[in-house]
Amino acid sequence: MLKNYETVFILTPVLSDAQMKEAVEKFKNLLVEQGAEIVNEENWGLKKLAYPIAKKSTGFYSLIQFKAEPTVVRPLEVAYRRDERVLRFLTFALDKYAVEYAEKRKSVKSAKKEKEA
Repeated sequence: MLKNYETVFILTPVLSDAQMKEAVEKFKNLLVEQGAEIVNEENWGLKKLAYPIAKKSTGFYSLIQFKAEPTVVRPLEVAYRRDERVLRFLTFALDKYAVEYAEKRKSVKSAKKEKEA
């Protein structure tokens, strides 16, 4: 049975823009190869960390929402741990209320983008 998941990861700030995008693509491709369906992707950009991690005070935040079998999460988190560019990560299953909230947030963001265009 497919479940809704959200994963947020922080990449080291020493990466170039291209390297950061390549890292995000790597994790998205891993999810797709495992049979996951990418629902939404957000790049939150460079943000200040609440506390230093590995002597870094900032990091590139990325969020990926996906639908997948529960078995997909383990290989994803193993890939995060093996990649030295990842400072921290968190993956969690969304309940029906969190899914509704994520949909609402996504529609508000897309409406803002349309107004700006």
